[in-house]
Amino acid sequence: MKRSAEEEASRASGSRVRLDKWLWAARFYRTRSLAAQAIDAGHARVDGERVKPAQPVHPGSRVSVRKHDLAWEIEVIAVGERRGSAAQAALLYRESEESAAARERARRERSASRAVAAPGRPTKRDRRRLEDFLNEP
Repeated sequence: MKRSAEEEASRASGSRVRLDKWLWAARFYRTRSLAAQAIDAGHARVDGERVKPAQPVHPGSRVSVRKHDLAWEIEVIAVGERRGSAAQAALLYRESEESAAARERARRERSASRAVAAPGRPTKRDRRRLEDFLNEP
């Protein structure tokens, strides 16, 4: 199969990389196979469109990623094929301010709902206090 001159130039300069590999290198997913599964499920999109795991991404691409109840809207700044530290991974993309604010809001709501939830099984001391309170005249 012959490659076009543009593909050859992009390969030589290293300005494109597979989406699943980029998501793995940017530490959105622990493994490339998890990244590929998320892409196939439509949880990761490029420029708002569903793509395949082999879709090349390049600087300037807009990628949206959903994991559980969190969502990121990011712009690819650099491509990386190797997974590095979290600090290095953070240099590969820039998150939009709206996305960061929405994730922070969701985090606060989740922590607030957790605080309201039942604290767990009562201790023996708690049960005795409750019995004493209920048995008072």
